[in-house]
Amino acid sequence: MAAYVPDGDGLDDRVPFLARLEREDRVSLLGLGRELSFASRAPLLRQDEPSSHILLIINGWTKVTTSAPNGYEALHALRGPGDIVGESASLTGRPRSATVTALSPVRAVVVPHEKFRAFVTGSAEISLTLLALTADRTRAADRRSLEFAAMTVRERFAVLLLDLAHTHGVRTDEGIELDIPLSKQELAGAVGASREMVQRLLKDLRARGIVLTGRRAMVIVRPDSLRRIARAEESVRPPVGHEAPQTPQNGPRTLR
Repeated sequence: MAAYVPDGDGLDDRVPFLARLEREDRVSLLGLGRELSFASRAPLLRQDEPSSHILLIINGWTKVTTSAPNGYEALHALRGPGDIVGESASLTGRPRSATVTALSPVRAVVVPHEKFRAFVTGSAEISLTLLALTADRTRAADRRSLEFAAMTVRERFAVLLLDLAHTHGVRTDEGIELDIPLSKQELAGAVGASREMVQRLLKDLRARGIVLTGRRAMVIVRPDSLRRIARAEESVRPPVGHEAPQTPQNGPRTLR
């Protein structure tokens, strides 16, 4: 498999690091580490802790979060197969800037800092590939921050659900089921709101027949209505994760 070649707009934050590498480089990098398994909800990395390694996700999904002194947790991104996490601390030598937690059982390859740095510095092409990934993620985050600053919480929540439908949506007879185990608190952290606000928004969306929620999962019944709420039908792009799977891999998830 050849390395991914970006298209014209340059905003390729959804394309994971391993997919950007040539096959030979990808195999070499994975060979520098050892594989570990993490249970669902187990932390892979912790904010503010010293760092000694990077992780390359092979299977499963994780969330990237930061916590404020008052305990509020902001959800910044979802990282899945092919993604790299912990690279910033590895390159800067600083403590971890965020916590990475498994949302499902995860398999990942852990590579020590020294080996990762040698791998990156040994090739100008690989260094530029990592730099491009960092730039793409930064640009996407900046664009999202600007869009969200101009929106109400209700509009931001609609955009988030549309994003998740695109990246983690599974078509069912009822609608588009979100095949990602995010709690109401985590949804709130993704849009800068409280859990209570998200609960009220979901109650309204359920009453209007736009979404279905239950013990097992959330289903988007009327995405067109979400687009009207978001007021951004033409510009909504998924900021996290990868393309939506066509069939669920591990069954529906619980919405807590």
